[in-house]
This record gives sequence, C-alpha cells and structure tokens, in this order.
Amino acid sequence: PRLLSQFFFADERVTQVVAEINGLDAELDPQQYLVLLNQLHLSQAHLLAILERIMEECIPTQRHSRDYLVKFPEELLVDNLGNHMLFAAECLLAGTFLEVEEAEGVQLRPQARNLLCSLELVRTVLREQSLSQPSSYPGPVQAVLVQFDRLFAEFELSYVSSLVAVKSPEEIYRQQEIIVLFCETVQRALRLGYLTQEMIDGYEPLLMFTIPRLAIISGLLIYPEGPLSLERSPEQMSRVFSPFYNLLKKIRDLLRVLSAEELCLLERSLCTAE
Repeated sequence: PRLLSQFFFADERVTQVVAEINGLDAELDPQQYLVLLNQLHLSQAHLLAILERIMEECIPTQRHSRDYLVKFPEELLVDNLGNHMLFAAECLLAGTFLEVEEAEGVQLRPQARNLLCSLELVRTVLREQSLSQPSSYPGPVQAVLVQFDRLFAEFELSYVSSLVAVKSPEEIYRQQEIIVLFCETVQRALRLGYLTQEMIDGYEPLLMFTIPRLAIISGLLIYPEGPLSLERSPEQMSRVFSPFYNLLKKIRDLLRVLSAEELCLLERSLCTAE
C-alpha cells in the first residue's frame, strides 16, 4: 500500500519495457515494436500517476502553480496530458519534431533535456528511498521532487504555447463575464417563472438550449454592458460570440421593438421550443 513501494514496481516495469524495445529490431518485427511502444506509454503513464500522488503527499505546499492550465484549450485538458508531455520531451531530445516547427523544437530542447534528466534523478532517488525507508521522504528527496515539479510545469506551458494560441488574460476575463451572465440569466429566469429549481436540480436536458437562448436576450437587453455589449468591436468580444457580431446586432434591433408582453411571450417560447 505504500506509494514508494508502488513506485518501485512501476519503475521496474518501465525499465523492463525499455530493455525489450532496445533489444528488438523494429524493422524485422514492426508489429511487436508497436506493441512494446504502447506498453511503454501505458507503463510511463502509470509511473507518472504514482509520482503525482507522491508529490501530493510529500510536497503538497511546494507544488509549482498550475494556474496556467486555464489558458489551455479545453480539448487539451485530458487525463494523459502529462504522459503526452513526457513523450514530447523524449521526441525533442531525439531530434524529432512531430508537432512543433523545427525552430521552436530546437528552442524547447534544453527544457526537454532538463526535464528528462530531472525525471531520471527522481527515479533513482525514489528507488533508493523505497529500498531503504519506504515510509518517509527526507529533505533531499523533497528537493528533487520540487525541482522536477517545477521543470515539468515550465516545459508543459512552453510546449503547449508552441502548439496552440493559449488564452490571454483578457480572453479568460471575457469567459468569466459569460459565466456571470449565465448565472444572472438563470436567477432572472427562476424569478420570472421561466424555469424551476427542480429542472435545474434534475439536469433537465432542455436547459442546454434554454439557458443560452435566454442569456443572449439578457446580454443584449438586460445587461447591455456585459460580455454581449455591441458597443465593443468584434475583436474585443469573447471568441464565443465575436463570429456572430452582425447577427447579434440584428437580433438586438428586433428585440428593441418588442413590448414587455411580447418579450415575455418570446422568452417563454424559448423555454419550450426545441
């Protein structure tokens, strides 16, 4: 049950698979090479997962900030992102640029080298610790883990930034404005009887359509200075709405000619229409 003991056996598995890969002629047996490569990825992912648990137990207050993750596109925030970063570092160190331009890859190689060297040091130190005192993490062990955690975070941010346009602080703020708009829209809809608390508590599927529709009306009429403000240029709006700038202006102009009764009727119809 001890994490260091789990780490020892996970590390043994990685070492075993690497040895099998090194002893195989990939050209003579490409199928077996692919099988072993997949096993390597799985064993490394298991090793990193245990290492993550060790760091949470050993250096919980010394972890490097991961606030930068909010800048990443949602499709990148997957469970195996850490393993993907490790694989990317190995490719860069080998001179293979699978996802990045060569010039950017060359700039990233020193970070990749430092990260992989730090990982090897972590593996060595934790293996030794697991064989001597598997229930404690002395100062030198903690220092090695802190360094690895920092290097991993720095490489992750640099590598992903070279792949995609990470969100700027302004875009993050705009997304937060949208969250506030949706919350205020729900509160207003509950107050006016368009929605019920039971629908929200029961995760009524219709809400996936109803709330965004109501939020557009709220953003254009009720909270005109919020994230749907058409006083801004399209470039100043969130990327969620900026492609529909002209359409939103037409919708706003149509909404402005409605009476209070007509607006209420429209909003109620939006809560039932599919």
